[in-house]
Amino acid sequence: MYDYSGTVEPVTAAVDPDLDPLALEQQACFALAVTNRAVLAVYRPLLEPLGLTHPQYLVMLAMWDHHRSTPDNRAPLSVKQIATALQLDSATLSPMLKRLETLGLLTRARSAADERATDVELTDAGLALRSRALAIPAAVVTRLGVDLAELEELRRVLTHINSAALAAGTL
Repeated sequence: MYDYSGTVEPVTAAVDPDLDPLALEQQACFALAVTNRAVLAVYRPLLEPLGLTHPQYLVMLAMWDHHRSTPDNRAPLSVKQIATALQLDSATLSPMLKRLETLGLLTRARSAADERATDVELTDAGLALRSRALAIPAAVVTRLGVDLAELEELRRVLTHINSAALAAGTL
C-alpha cells in the first residue's frame, strides 16, 4: 500500500508465509503482460487480411461504435474523444489516425466548431470494413478455445481492475 508520501507500506493481510511476494509467477502484472502478448498474437493473423494492426483495430472499433450510436451516422469524433475512449494520449493516437487515413478508412479535418480540435470521420471504405471485421470476435474465441462466459467474466474483472488502477493513480 502507498501512504501519501509515496512510500510503500507492507501489506498486512493474511498471506501464505511460504509464498515469496516477489516471485515472478505471483505477479498479476506479469500474468497480464504475458496474456496481452499471447492474445495479441491470436489477433494478428485475423487482422492482417483487414490490413489492420491491433491498435488500429481498436480505433476502428471506437469509430464503428460511435457511428452505430449516432442518430445521423455521420457525426465526427474528435481526436480527444477517441483518445479518451481508448485511454491513450493524443500523441500516441495521431500516427495511427494518420495511417488509417492513408489506408482510406477515415478522414481527419480541423473542427469547424473549434479549430484547435481535429474531427475524425469514417469513410465509406472504413464503414464497409466493419462487415469484414464482424468475424473477428468469434474467430478469437474459437482460437482461444475458452468458454465465452469465461471471457466475459475476464473482461468484467479486468474492467474493474482498470478502474481501480486509474483511481489509484490519481492519489
